[in-house]
Amino acid sequence: MSQGLKIVTIGGGSSYTPELIEGFIKYHEELPVKEIWLVDIEEGKEKLEIVGELARRMVAKAGVSIDIFLTLDRKKALAKADFVTTQLRVGQLAARALDEKIPLKHGVIGQETNGPGGLFKAFRTIPVILEIAKEMEELCPDAWLINFTNPAGMVTEAVLRYSGISKVVGLCNVPIGMERGVADLLNVDPGRVRIDFAGLNHMVYGLDVYVDGKSVKSEIIELITDPEKAITMQNIHAMGWEPAFLRGLNLFPCPYHNYYYKTGDVLAQELKDAEKGETRAEVVQKLEEGLFELYKDPELAIKPPQLEKRGGAYYSDAAVRLIRSMYMDKCDIQAVNTVNHGAITGIPYESAVEVSCIITKDGPKPITVGELPIAVQGLVMQIKSFERVAIEAAISGDYEKALLAMTINPLVPSDRVAKLILDEMLEAHKAYLPQFFRKKVFV
Repeated sequence: MSQGLKIVTIGGGSSYTPELIEGFIKYHEELPVKEIWLVDIEEGKEKLEIVGELARRMVAKAGVSIDIFLTLDRKKALAKADFVTTQLRVGQLAARALDEKIPLKHGVIGQETNGPGGLFKAFRTIPVILEIAKEMEELCPDAWLINFTNPAGMVTEAVLRYSGISKVVGLCNVPIGMERGVADLLNVDPGRVRIDFAGLNHMVYGLDVYVDGKSVKSEIIELITDPEKAITMQNIHAMGWEPAFLRGLNLFPCPYHNYYYKTGDVLAQELKDAEKGETRAEVVQKLEEGLFELYKDPELAIKPPQLEKRGGAYYSDAAVRLIRSMYMDKCDIQAVNTVNHGAITGIPYESAVEVSCIITKDGPKPITVGELPIAVQGLVMQIKSFERVAIEAAISGDYEKALLAMTINPLVPSDRVAKLILDEMLEAHKAYLPQFFRKKVFV
């Protein structure tokens, strides 16, 4: 890597970008970023320009020597990059709204990374990410791909299995959010908290929780049974947990486990929200409208606090912490999505997992966990099988594999319902799913 790092952010017109810029400014002395290239597509040009100008103002106000480039030419940006970050959304928020609303019509949870919504986000995203990986292989073969795009676990798995690059890490803000949540609950500095994570993206468990190296898992489990103290995210309703269930589980669940352990409650809440025109996509659309109005202000030169409501809390911290640790070979411990390499027994060696890793200049080194507790093995493996079949369908455009993936997802009640949802969503997203319409019409 050069002394003056070149960072390329694909999906640079995202409302999250100011978080990323803030992080690179904060750690500029340790992480000498010289160029940040923000890349987007023609449909995102206006937002790219708005965000890009804010980024330039932020850099100028901070007095750091970082050049901000804006482009719609991805290949031009990728040339000789050191790190490539991806934060794209194929179909933008309109596609997310369909991912949420269509399943709800059939009595199934609608969510952008879980169930049918997550499946279709993968269908739209994976082919694009694999195109990016192919371009990186040619234009910046030594660069690391740091993927923030959901569903991060499936995207990472697809790159590991079906691309020519191996230097890929998937990143999610859930683990760092859980650690910060514990710090807030116990009123301690976040640097004193560590959680042993293992599982899959949005299906990760805290095996143990430590403050200053001492386990506090039992205390945390008791605290989070209270809905007022549940550790959650902007996009997930806090519901609390049955105390006896959590004690029996004896693990620290992530916020996304609500979808699997409280399916009926979550579905009921989503249906209520939809009736009021408040699906998460609709809420985010309104938030984004306000954010971009703020971003246009020529006097604004910092990340506005309103961005935290967008659902990306700690995004900058997680992203820059990872890149900084890799660049500096810090060998600290962070939870990321990476190749299993035997860390979790039962999950294929070459599959992607979300697990605590030692972060080095050569990438993440997974910390061996062994077998997951028997109570969660089945659910984790069911999701992994869903991911594997979903990726095959995303690449091949095979309708039968798509229906299989939809049906084996634990949030979908039957093959009949799966087919109804699949057919409707294929038609709704047809513009972004050419792989499914090249060979034959689905029946």
